[in-house]
Amino acid sequence: MADNAAPERPAEPASGQSAPPRRARPVAHYLFALILVILLPAFAVALILLMRTNDAQDQVVRALTNATVQAMGHSVDREIAGMGTTLRVLSSDSALYEGDLAQFHDRGVEALAGTGTYLLAVDADMNQLLNTRVSYGEPLGKTSDDETATLARERGVATVSSLFFGQTAQSYVFNVWLPVSNAGSTVLLALTQNAANLVPALQSRQMPAGWHAALVDRGNTIIAATSEAGLRIGDILPLRRETTTNASDWTEEVVNDQRVVTAEWRSGLSGWRIVAWASAAQVSRPLGESVLQLTAWGIAIALVASLIAFLLAQRIRRSVQGLQSDARRLGRGEIVTAGQYPVAEITEISTTLAESSAQLQAAERDVRFLMRELAHRSKNQMAVIAAMAKQTARGTTDVPTYVQALERRIMGLARSTDLLLAHGRAGVELSDLVDQQLAPFRPADGRILVSGPTIRINPQGAQILGMALHELATNATRYGAIADPGGQIRLDWRIADERLVLDWRETLSQPLPPPGRAGFGTTVLLSMVGGALGATVIHHDHADGVEWTLSIPLSALDPGFAAVRPDEDMDQ
Repeated sequence: MADNAAPERPAEPASGQSAPPRRARPVAHYLFALILVILLPAFAVALILLMRTNDAQDQVVRALTNATVQAMGHSVDREIAGMGTTLRVLSSDSALYEGDLAQFHDRGVEALAGTGTYLLAVDADMNQLLNTRVSYGEPLGKTSDDETATLARERGVATVSSLFFGQTAQSYVFNVWLPVSNAGSTVLLALTQNAANLVPALQSRQMPAGWHAALVDRGNTIIAATSEAGLRIGDILPLRRETTTNASDWTEEVVNDQRVVTAEWRSGLSGWRIVAWASAAQVSRPLGESVLQLTAWGIAIALVASLIAFLLAQRIRRSVQGLQSDARRLGRGEIVTAGQYPVAEITEISTTLAESSAQLQAAERDVRFLMRELAHRSKNQMAVIAAMAKQTARGTTDVPTYVQALERRIMGLARSTDLLLAHGRAGVELSDLVDQQLAPFRPADGRILVSGPTIRINPQGAQILGMALHELATNATRYGAIADPGGQIRLDWRIADERLVLDWRETLSQPLPPPGRAGFGTTVLLSMVGGALGATVIHHDHADGVEWTLSIPLSALDPGFAAVRPDEDMDQ
């Protein structure tokens, strides 16, 4: 298959020939090359522009003017779109749907503070229910923009109004309406702004010298204009009154006996337009000064870019050298600390090297601990196995029974050892130990109930408790609650007075004959749990079963004892 094909390898040199090594170059070379790749095409384009005729220069001015007008329009559109987004967020307020308009009014005032935007709510008759320009509860009349409000309700989407004079604001304003449903008497929400707030959107873009711009609504009424235009908000713009003209076309008109060139941009969001104009004489003026500035700026940018590239190369080189030093320390097995470098990616690599160093150190300590711990435990296990063999032999009369009983006890011991290997220094979860030891005996009908808090115990405690649980389960299988189809076992543990109290309670449905004498299980519970762990072991026979209670000091089970052995040198 094509997907499994081996990747192509570079061609090897002929026999007896060695490929010449590629010459490594400093990072400064690549940065300077990048600057050349960026600047050289730019200078080439600039030289071509220098050889253009006045017609070509005219096209540049047109493109610049169109781009500026579009940028102004996009800035206005972003403001309108932001109002629509804010309106949709406010329309989801729970106070609106609960009919608590006073609270909705307060939240609107808080949300719109400092934005120059105000919130309105109207009912089906276009009566204002609230207006954050005034305090809630003040009498309000009908909205001054019922035409756009009605249109928004019919369309079912956010709708932008034309310019109008607001009775409450006593100024020229515009609205963004949004119909709402399931909001009680409120059927429409609106955000309103003074038209003068949009003047900065036009002023933020620098028009070419001699150019002016105005924002007009669908009726050619001026919403905002650049300060040099000398026009007032609410006047009718005497230019571009024919709205069917292609917005991308430049046209020439005569205004006040002066021929002007006009361009415009139309918004698909609001239907408004940005109209720009300048005198025809200004547009046709040669661009010699701009050409000289372009050349001067090009040279300055090239020099500054070269200096920045040199400084960046020095910083990257020092960072790479620091990273190289970290890598060498990691290879020697030394501790690596994370460094702070000006390049984020290099800092991340340094942090990763430091984490790897810490993990290697921890892994080495864990390996040393496990090797010593296993050596120590293997000696103990040999003694335990010998004791198990002797005790098992006392209770059996034939070899197969002896082998089977001994094998079960050895497997229970092995399961405890598996948990030790799996968790190492961290200790063994008591719940995991219980699950491991009782799994071979657990009936399918769920007659063994286990509960208790999370607690970790050290490896020695895990081995001894594992053997004790195994023997308790074995006894229950032979002549206890597991052997009894109606029997039940409840294993609970808790922590009280700095001791772990573990209670094994078997409940039987009928009396079963007790064992003839104390076996290995009793030896484990009394001798090993009681002696090795310093526990108090209590055995109690009930009328309906048997109960074992083990009270073990937490100090004997503390996994911290397994963290560092007294004979372990952590510096090795």
